Amino acid sequence: MKRIAILGSTGSVGVQTLDVIARFPDRFTVVGLTANSRSALLSEQIARFRPQIAAVMEERFAAELPNYHGRPSVRTGLEGLIDVVTHPEVDIVVSALPGSAGFLPTLRAIEAKKTIALANKEILVMAGEIVTAAARRAGVEILPVDSEHSAIHQCLAGQDRDRIHRIILTASGGPFLRTDPAHLTRMSPGEALAHPTWAMGRKVTIDSATLMNKGFEVLEAHWLFGLPFSRIDVVIHPQSIIHSMVEMEDGAILAQLGVPDMRLPIQYALAYPERLEAGWPRFDLRQTWQLTFQPPDREKFPCLDLAYRAGQAGHTLPAVLSAADEIAVSAFLEQEANFTQIPALIDEALSVYTRTYPSSTGNGLTLDDVMTADAWARTFCRERLHTGKT
Repeated sequence: MKRIAILGSTGSVGVQTLDVIARFPDRFTVVGLTANSRSALLSEQIARFRPQIAAVMEERFAAELPNYHGRPSVRTGLEGLIDVVTHPEVDIVVSALPGSAGFLPTLRAIEAKKTIALANKEILVMAGEIVTAAARRAGVEILPVDSEHSAIHQCLAGQDRDRIHRIILTASGGPFLRTDPAHLTRMSPGEALAHPTWAMGRKVTIDSATLMNKGFEVLEAHWLFGLPFSRIDVVIHPQSIIHSMVEMEDGAILAQLGVPDMRLPIQYALAYPERLEAGWPRFDLRQTWQLTFQPPDREKFPCLDLAYRAGQAGHTLPAVLSAADEIAVSAFLEQEANFTQIPALIDEALSVYTRTYPSSTGNGLTLDDVMTADAWARTFCRERLHTGKT
């Protein structure tokens, strides 16, 4: 029996994780659940899965959670999240809290020697050097939940990693793949949230529309699989059937195929190294399928190159990238900025930060470095939005 804690149980990945857990009551049990403010859904999850401990970020929501025979123990704030993921009975932490909010709890879970099923992109983006070093010290495995990195993990099973030529991440292209670039400024949040193949949270769906999610995945792949950025490529594959590929040094390309269903990589991470039959929909090769590929339009979607730029510079620039994207996406969702202002704001933040802190690409990254860069980027972007200079 594997004992699970979920950071962000009321989000898209968290809900689907509980769906997987419910299919295997003899394999998995829920020890801890956390949420930001969706206390009504968290209450339903607590009533169904009976965790030992739960946490919400805001204390005012704690009183709304159910209590049965003194359980669960309810905690609040950042320390509450950390209490959940470091609970002594937890084996696996599903890190699905979006943005930078999940960074410190995930790091503390690693230090507490918990296996990490990682669904949060920003954690490795903003501090991949720190997180992977902590995992090595603790002897902790980081299992990717993103469908792309899960696919690579599966393709590399039994392979000599020294024989990898390159990693090829596939991207659906998002809802604006065929939209005229001249029309992007007029795209609404509702249009951007209408993803053609995946059901995801709001933030990651907008990142998919800008291709920033693919840029984040490039940085993740760098840290998860140890390849330089020059050997991590992106290709547009609108059908989302091939989840990613690995090209070996002899030219052979290994691919992982499946229907676009996040429960499959979630289940793979929770059950690893086993594989379980859950009755999810399967990819039927007997049907007529058209699998197409094309290079990404980097002029139309500049966020991809912004991510490569930050990743190659390294040190604190990826933390600036992550924080700036979070603020820019939030502004777009609140209709405080248009779609094309997202990459413009991020580009400006990266440029100003590099000029202001020319040593920001030095060596020896620390947690304080990351948090300082994150705070700088948030302040900078909010001021630019407030003054209307983006």
